[in-house]
Amino acid sequence: MYAVIETGGKQYRVAPGDVVRVERLPGEKGSVTELHRVLAVSPEAGNVLAGERAASAKVEATILRHARSPKVRVFHFKRKKQYKKTQGHRQDFTELRIERIAL
Repeated sequence: MYAVIETGGKQYRVAPGDVVRVERLPGEKGSVTELHRVLAVSPEAGNVLAGERAASAKVEATILRHARSPKVRVFHFKRKKQYKKTQGHRQDFTELRIERIAL
């Protein structure tokens, strides 16, 4: 059994027991959250439910931790103009463990 969910503008294929890093979600560490935006569900091999039939499904996940990803360096450079600019970015994320997929 697996589901395709959307959160933070990205889509993830998840199954019970998977650990997934998604964009930062509200909630405390250890709490259970429901992901309502389910795009597709496969209750058995070879059978996929999508659209209206998958919209009623819910994915329950436990928040394992909130953290920040490693720093990404951004370097802007224009040749012959003496222009150099360095920036850094660290993205916040939430790590989830998928507990169950409810149809």
